[in-house]
Amino acid sequence: MTGERLDDFVVAVNELLTNAVRHGGGTGHLTLWTSDGSVVCDVSDYGAGLDAPAPRRPMPDQPGGWGLWLVRELTDTCEIKSGPDGTAVRISSRTDPQS
Repeated sequence: MTGERLDDFVVAVNELLTNAVRHGGGTGHLTLWTSDGSVVCDVSDYGAGLDAPAPRRPMPDQPGGWGLWLVRELTDTCEIKSGPDGTAVRISSRTDPQS
């Protein structure tokens, strides 16, 4: 993975880490690996959980809600599991988008 695709993945990971620290009790956990031609990232926290994020783009004047929307736009997959004991997000992107 190189170029813009790598940049997009790094931005997505940064958004997830920022959310974990800001909304998840001040700390988070990151795991990163490769699997079957994809790079995969799990970010989890121990915050109070979150409401199901809207799948559509936030309104331009909306101050929040852009992070997870952006993560979904920049990666191939995004899975969110959230409950009262925290939130875990798994993202992945193909290392070779042609395959």
